[in-house]
Amino acid sequence: MLPGPQGLGSLIRGNRGWGCGLADIGNDIERPLGQAVRPPRAARRINAGVVTATLLVLAVIGVSGAIALRERPFRKPEEVAVSTPKTTAVVESAAPATEPAPQAQAGPKISGPQIIHMPTEADGGPPKAAIVIHDPSTIGQNLRIAHIPDRALIETSETGPLPVRAADGRRPFDVYARPWSGARGARVAIVIGGLAVSQTGTQAAIAKLPAEVTLGFAPQGNSISRWMQAARQRGHEIVMQVPLEPFDYPNVNPGRNTLTVAATPDENLKNLRWALSRMTNYTGVMNYMGARFSADAAAMAPFMAELGRRGLAYLDDGSSARSLASDLALKDGVPFIAGDTSIDAVQDRGAILKKLDELEATARAKGFAVGIGSAFDLTVDTVSSWVIEAKKRGIEIVPISAVAVDPEKG
Repeated sequence: MLPGPQGLGSLIRGNRGWGCGLADIGNDIERPLGQAVRPPRAARRINAGVVTATLLVLAVIGVSGAIALRERPFRKPEEVAVSTPKTTAVVESAAPATEPAPQAQAGPKISGPQIIHMPTEADGGPPKAAIVIHDPSTIGQNLRIAHIPDRALIETSETGPLPVRAADGRRPFDVYARPWSGARGARVAIVIGGLAVSQTGTQAAIAKLPAEVTLGFAPQGNSISRWMQAARQRGHEIVMQVPLEPFDYPNVNPGRNTLTVAATPDENLKNLRWALSRMTNYTGVMNYMGARFSADAAAMAPFMAELGRRGLAYLDDGSSARSLASDLALKDGVPFIAGDTSIDAVQDRGAILKKLDELEATARAKGFAVGIGSAFDLTVDTVSSWVIEAKKRGIEIVPISAVAVDPEKG
């Protein structure tokens, strides 16, 4: 039954007006079954916080890009010193990619990364480029030419070439010295003398002894220049032994052209120059005997002054406590080395090893030690094997020039 007029009015008012009711009925008819009525979407508003965060991110990216593209970055790469290779600078900038990067000129300092172009065969370089690792103790010594004397260090004399300072001040002591590491650890210098006296003994000593061992040559020896060349090509530093008068001379005779206390200074200098002219490429002079001569100031002074004038060192074997060599060497600017002990006064392997161990202990106590021996077969074999073991214990075997007190260097 249909409602009456009042009921119909109430119905209309309950549905918020007839027009609205009809509109809703129409929408419901058109809506697919099972779907609820969704309220209309409100327009999205832009959040100010999001905008601010976005701008900060863009600013950080912009600053990072500027730093990466700037010509000189904050952290400069290390500059690599290359002697022969050609270097081309890579310049980073914000310039267009079509512009070529400028190339480095020879001479001006280059900042920034560098591309290293190793020379090829076409450039006159080695057939194959490679990284070469050198033993520090061999740097600066070319063994292929170590036996060739520097002409600037040679003075011509009637008896042969004499060592002398070069016009630019270089000394044989410096030029012919064997390089070493320069470390401050325990160092032992071993000198084996008497080479060139026995041909077979000299050959064995040069072949067996480690290159760090210094060799002393007797001026009376045979083929001395040939043996000098062999020794230098194997890396040895060498010294010339000079016969000096011992006590009880001539019953105890060091050999031909011995320098004596009774001789005049000119006679002694003549004999000294004869010994010095017997070979080249040595760093200094070592006494052979000479306990009486080295204790006489009148005889020793002209001898030491001559060594200073020629740029040679003096090695005192340490056999005489009365030697004046140390004081005179300082006065005349002569590099001076004093021996600590004779390692083979007793020709027994055990005794020699004991002396070598004493050298090691001395070196650990004061920094270095110097041992003197002769080219006996037993001495050569014992020293050769001991050196190998000493190196494993951290001992550095050095030439005598490495332990010299040099007045010119302070």
